Amino acid sequence: MATLLLVVIYLSFISLGVPDSLLGTAWPVLYRELGVPLASQSAVSILCSLATMTSSMNSARIISHLGTGKVTAFSTLLTAAALLGFSFSGSFWFMCLMAIPLGLGAGCVDSALNNYVSIHYNATVMSFLHCFYGVGVMVSPYIMSVVINSAVGWRGGYRTASLIQALIGSILLLALPLWKKAHGEESIQAEKKMKVLPISQTLRIPGALMTCLLFLTFCAIEVICGGWSATYMVEAKHMSADLAARATMYFYLGMALGRFLSGVAAKKLTPWQIIFISMGILGVSQTTLLVSGNNVLTMAALLMTGLGVGPLYPNFNYMTPLHFGKDVSQSVMGMQMTFASIGTIAAPALCGVLGQLLGMGIFPAYLMIFYVLTAVGIIALRRTLRQVGRLQQ
Repeated sequence: MATLLLVVIYLSFISLGVPDSLLGTAWPVLYRELGVPLASQSAVSILCSLATMTSSMNSARIISHLGTGKVTAFSTLLTAAALLGFSFSGSFWFMCLMAIPLGLGAGCVDSALNNYVSIHYNATVMSFLHCFYGVGVMVSPYIMSVVINSAVGWRGGYRTASLIQALIGSILLLALPLWKKAHGEESIQAEKKMKVLPISQTLRIPGALMTCLLFLTFCAIEVICGGWSATYMVEAKHMSADLAARATMYFYLGMALGRFLSGVAAKKLTPWQIIFISMGILGVSQTTLLVSGNNVLTMAALLMTGLGVGPLYPNFNYMTPLHFGKDVSQSVMGMQMTFASIGTIAAPALCGVLGQLLGMGIFPAYLMIFYVLTAVGIIALRRTLRQVGRLQQ
C-alpha cells in the first residue's frame, strides 16, 4: 500500500508542476490578445505567489483538520478550476482573480506533501519526488507549443492543463482510503494531533528562522537563473535568442539531473553530505559565470548551477522533521514554503531593476551574492543545531 500511495504522491507532484510554466509560455501571445503591457505578467505571478504564501503559512492548521490526502485532492481540483478560469479570461483583471485560487491550491499541496514524505519515506524518495515536479513543469510548454498557433490557441493549452489537473485530482479523491491503509490509523491521528504554532512561535524554534532564510536564498538562485539567464546571454553575451533559450533549458536540465542524482546518492550519503557536494558544484559554477568570457563555458556553468542548486530543496525539506521534530515539522515546513515564495517574488524582480539600471552584466555577481548568503546560512544553521543537540550528520 505504501508503494501504491507513493505513485499517487508522484502524480500529485506532477500536477504541482503543470501550472508553473504555463503563463510564461503563453504570455507572448496572451498579452497582445488582452491588450496589456508586456510587464503585466509580473502582477499575475505576484498575486499567485502571495496566495501561495498565504496557504503555506496556514497549511499546518488546514492539514490538522482535513489530513494530507484531502488537502492534496481538494487543492489539485482547485488548481484545475483556476486553470479553466484562465482559459475563459476575457480581461486581464479576471486572470489576476484566477491567480488567487491557483496559488492557494499550490501552496497547500507543496507544504503538505513535503512534510508527509519527509516523515514517512526516505531521502531518495524525496529527491525523486522533486524530479516528478520537473516532469510537470516540462509538460506545460510542450502542450502550449502544440496548440498555441492552432485554432484553439493559448486557451486550448490552459484547458488541456486543466483537464490533466482534474484527472489527477479525481485519482487523488479515489485514492483517499490509501492514506489510512498505507501508514495506519496512527498516521492519520498524528496529523490531527500535530502542533499548530503561530508564526512568531515557529520562528523562535532554534534554527527555524535560519532554515527559512536558506529557502529564500537558494530558491532565489533557482528563479533568477530560470527567469534572467536568457536575457543575460542576449544582452551581455550577445548570443542569439534561440541559443539563449537553450542555455536556460540547460539550467533546468541540470536541476532535474541534480535531483535525480541526489536520489541515487542518498542510498550511500547523508543529506548533509549531498548538500556539501552541491554547494561545492554551485561554488565552481558561480565562479565560472563571473570570469567566463566564452559562451560555451557560460552555458556549461548554467548547467552546473542547476546541478548544484537542484538537490538543496528536497534535502533541506527532508531534514525538517529530523531537525525540529515531527510534532512541529508542518508548521516549520509551511514557513519554509512562505520564505521560498518571498525569494521567488523579490529576487528576480530586483534583478530586473538592477539589470535595467546597470545592465544585465550584473547577473553573475547578483547570483554570487545569493550563493554566499546560502553558504553563510548553512554554517550558521549547523552551528545553531549543534548547540541544541539536533544536528543530523
